[in-house]
Amino acid sequence: MTSGAAAGRYARALFDVVHKEQAADLEAVQSQVDDLSALFTGNPALANAMGNPAVPVTKKVAVARAILDKAGTLASPMAKLVLMLAERDRLMLLPDIARIYRERLQQATGRRVLLESRVDPAIIGGMVTRLGSTVYDGSVTTQLQKMKQTLIGAGQ
Repeated sequence: MTSGAAAGRYARALFDVVHKEQAADLEAVQSQVDDLSALFTGNPALANAMGNPAVPVTKKVAVARAILDKAGTLASPMAKLVLMLAERDRLMLLPDIARIYRERLQQATGRRVLLESRVDPAIIGGMVTRLGSTVYDGSVTTQLQKMKQTLIGAGQ
């Protein structure tokens, strides 16, 4: 199987799991896969280490776990995919997976997907995604506010 075919299978599986289980927002996962892909393409030392067959898979899995820990809140299917790719020594497929996932998302929504990322320290962590006039808020700040409201409501 070629790397393009493998990337296509991983991207389709990720899309299908996210869509079927509604484990996360499809667009939020797109952003996550793009960010992780950019991490590998934008960091030659990391890309070389992860693509080097002389580096043991156990070390690659440990690096993938460390990256996931630093990444903050990721959709469960996305985190599982990264670990699976590391265990199978296929992390270098992430850029192709990101491209194919984006293409599937464009077909599903009928819209062209453009990623515009910016850092907002006010949300602490996570992400806020806007799709047209719809806003998907997965920020830590919003989650903390919801917990506060739940605790206030439970205390009364």
